[in-house]
Amino acid sequence: MIPPIANNFVAGETPTEALSHIEEINDDDVAGILNLLGEHYEDPADAEGDTDEYVRLARMIDSRDVNACISVKPSQLGIDISADVFESNLERIINAADCFVWIDMEDHTTTDTTLDAYERFAHETDGNVGVCIQANLKRTGDDLKRLADLPGKVRLVKGAYDEPAEIAHKDKETVDAVYRDLLEYMFQEFEGGIGVGSHDPAMIAHARELHDEYETDYEVQMLMGVRESAQVDLSKEDISVYQYIPYGSKWFSYFYRRVRERKENILFAARAVISS
Repeated sequence: MIPPIANNFVAGETPTEALSHIEEINDDDVAGILNLLGEHYEDPADAEGDTDEYVRLARMIDSRDVNACISVKPSQLGIDISADVFESNLERIINAADCFVWIDMEDHTTTDTTLDAYERFAHETDGNVGVCIQANLKRTGDDLKRLADLPGKVRLVKGAYDEPAEIAHKDKETVDAVYRDLLEYMFQEFEGGIGVGSHDPAMIAHARELHDEYETDYEVQMLMGVRESAQVDLSKEDISVYQYIPYGSKWFSYFYRRVRERKENILFAARAVISS
């Protein structure tokens, strides 16, 4: 059982609990992106087990009247084992799902394999998949040129992995500037399907300005437990808002990362302990 202190960031251990959370945020016109917690599997049986769980989750979403999709981590589906294992498991999930399927991006060693899989399934599903791209990687401008004409969606995030300086921008100001430039390129060159993966009010405001200029469709994506009131406020402004919602038994390490990331999260956790 997940303690109340962690419930702010994780929607439970079961898909039923996660879908109940989806129903709650749908009432505020916020959609959900469900992610089963788990990553970096080296045993094919572990990757197959989570693939089976995603297939069940996709079918549950399809059978219920909820505004939700799913997001998978490549290392959860076996990318560390082989590209073939990863693509085979991903294919099973996509074939089982009517709902949209996002492919998360992990460290730079997996970027090419992840993009290759996305390109394949973007064509095969006529755009019913999306992929995450990280602004801090110096290669991302070229990657976006490759993705611009594909069906599907692309989520732009700043990047959370500690990548080597020779391949990644390291200071915040540079990453912010690059994010703004890449976002402008997307609004100019993409026909739609832009996911603004950011909690930064300045980047969200920039996206709104770009939409007003180029009239390109976009959505804002934020994590469960982070600026949730802002998510509701944005949805009231007729902006498509998606909340990224983790769930599952491997909740502790995810919760620990969220608490360490930001001072506000540490204060939230401290208040929860004091009041419990």
